[in-house]
Amino acid sequence: MDGMNNVWGMGYGWIIGLIVLIFIIGLIVNANKKNLNRQKYNSPLDILKTRYARGEISKDEYDEKRRHIS
Repeated sequence: MDGMNNVWGMGYGWIIGLIVLIFIIGLIVNANKKNLNRQKYNSPLDILKTRYARGEISKDEYDEKRRHIS
């Protein structure tokens, strides 16, 4: 009889561990998806700053466009 109790005890133990592991993996995947969505979107002001930093537009163009955005 002790053998049967040990088999059932081990069975429930690994199932609970598996459920916890799946839950943790789900949290990690969900957090990564949120970070990817944030990184994809650049605000118009961020794009404007990047273009100015690269030298694609002049200071006057930057100031004019920034006023239109704000």
